[in-house]
Amino acid sequence: MSKFWSPFVKDLVPYVPGEQPKLARLVKLNTNENPYGPSPKVLEAIRAELDDSLRLYPDPNGERLKQAIADYYGVQAGQVFLGNGSDEVLAHVFHGLFQHGRPLLFPDISYSFYPVYCGLYGIPFETVALDAQFRINVADYDRPNGGIIFPNPNAPTGCLLPLAAIRRLLEANTESVVVVDEAYVDFGGESAISLVDQYPNLLVTQTLSKSRSLAGLRVGLAVGNAELIEALERIKNSFNSYPLDRLALVGAVAAFEDQDYFEQTCQAVIASREQLVSELQDLGFEVLPSAANFIFARHPRHDAAQLAAALREQGVIVRHFKQERINQFLRITIGTAEQNMALQEALTGLVQ
Repeated sequence: MSKFWSPFVKDLVPYVPGEQPKLARLVKLNTNENPYGPSPKVLEAIRAELDDSLRLYPDPNGERLKQAIADYYGVQAGQVFLGNGSDEVLAHVFHGLFQHGRPLLFPDISYSFYPVYCGLYGIPFETVALDAQFRINVADYDRPNGGIIFPNPNAPTGCLLPLAAIRRLLEANTESVVVVDEAYVDFGGESAISLVDQYPNLLVTQTLSKSRSLAGLRVGLAVGNAELIEALERIKNSFNSYPLDRLALVGAVAAFEDQDYFEQTCQAVIASREQLVSELQDLGFEVLPSAANFIFARHPRHDAAQLAAALREQGVIVRHFKQERINQFLRITIGTAEQNMALQEALTGLVQ
């Protein structure tokens, strides 16, 4: 701790991202990256942008990308916000839409960045317990609040809340913003973006890191009522007017334009997920229902931390959380067929 730190900094508890190991020949199933590369059209667009234009600033408003997203979802470009990954979008959401003095509500088992942002921006919060099956019960959110946020599918559980339940939540909380964090929705869910024109308090965030295989470009977005988007734009333009570089902008546009590749890779991940679930269940694992590109599993006879350590010794890395209620689960990213087979073979030797 430095004497030059402000009192504010010393009390922060930062988010800890998933490990990015540098070991050779590693089966890396711990950070929910897509096992398939980006669309070839994305790579072509990025290569075409690698010229003298890099000396120029990018479009600060990302107009072409906003229009591509608006066209894709059937909304207006003025309903779209862009940021440097969905984490930056969420940071602006917390700063611009949740600072109302009343507690923000989110699940007790959820994305661990949420309490970090609350600490960063001084937002009071209350966690709402998932039920015994690790699902969100929207009736539990019927209490005074300054906003509600949850991932859908939830992370790290992978469980999906249907749109009908989201409607009930919105109709019971008309005086605060409800944010649906859809980082994984393309692997088995239905986007709540279809509801934004009916509910002015709804904001939906997404990322291109997962289903569009662009974690390395850092592109996030939000879609909602134009007044909500204006608040985020005011925050952004008071912080960093150029959050997306020229390569990210053209690559993201190409990703939205290549619908065939997107659907092909999503379906491949879904098929691999269902096969892996079946294989792990045959090994005695309990696997929560997942609509994401990962599964959440535990074994009744084997400690999860020990399993994770033993897998690592065999060159397979998965994510283990120490949080109470889920410390016996492993979160396992869906990999390629070869990666999933390596995991299944390693686990077979460990649990049988």
